[in-house]
Amino acid sequence: MTATLAQPRATARSRRPGRGTVKAGLGLAGVVSLLVLLELLPRAGVVDPRFLPPFSQMASALVARVQTPEFWEALRQTLTTWAVGLAIAVLAGVLLGMLIGSVRVLREATSSTIEFLRPIPSVALIPLAVLLFGTGMRSTLLLVVYASFWQVLVQVLYGVQDVDPVARDTARSYRFRFLTEGSRLVWPTVLPYAVTGFRLAASVALILTITGELIIGTPGLGRLLAVAQQSGAVASMYALVIVTGLLGVAVNLLARLLERRVLHWHPSVRRESAA
Repeated sequence: MTATLAQPRATARSRRPGRGTVKAGLGLAGVVSLLVLLELLPRAGVVDPRFLPPFSQMASALVARVQTPEFWEALRQTLTTWAVGLAIAVLAGVLLGMLIGSVRVLREATSSTIEFLRPIPSVALIPLAVLLFGTGMRSTLLLVVYASFWQVLVQVLYGVQDVDPVARDTARSYRFRFLTEGSRLVWPTVLPYAVTGFRLAASVALILTITGELIIGTPGLGRLLAVAQQSGAVASMYALVIVTGLLGVAVNLLARLLERRVLHWHPSVRRESAA
């Protein structure tokens, strides 16, 4: 009797649209509404088409852009700067975070320095970067590494502090070596925090990459955007803005996918997948 009553409920539940489907539909509707608005506002004279052309003109300029080798070379340069800077920041943030967090003397000695340096905006370092490295890739790389490093370091420090003190005392009572304790005890606790830091750093690194190319003039999409703005190619400028926005979405999706793959065992990821 129980199985017979439970079957219609399961069938009715399976007919309901999933929460993910509804969310995706609402997101798509929002994007379509925005595109329609961008098309109608300039044509209706609400905004000046010289400064905000219709979306159809932006799309045409984007199609023309992607057919040029210059665009793909700029995209490659942007992704290279982003990837190299992010890799350096993640590696340095994880290693230094685990070292500083595991050694009490280092943690207390560096806490005030970290809190002083972390809030400094990366764009404030642009004059220093130009003086040191000129307008090449290394200048933008300095900004990317500096901004992304703190995202990872702070998360890893929080993760080290979250290690179970009973488990830490047990490891010390068994006289685990420092590296063994770090790999077997600290790292499994730190991993979710490190992945969160990577996800935050990935977006920050892309922002600083475009910013450096835009302001410093490092080769990449940001430089193309600045040239389009200075030459009065407004539709082409907005087309490049759309590309940078799509890059941001792709980076976020990639980071989310990596998070689900690496932390498939974590309760938070399981709850998100079940929802």
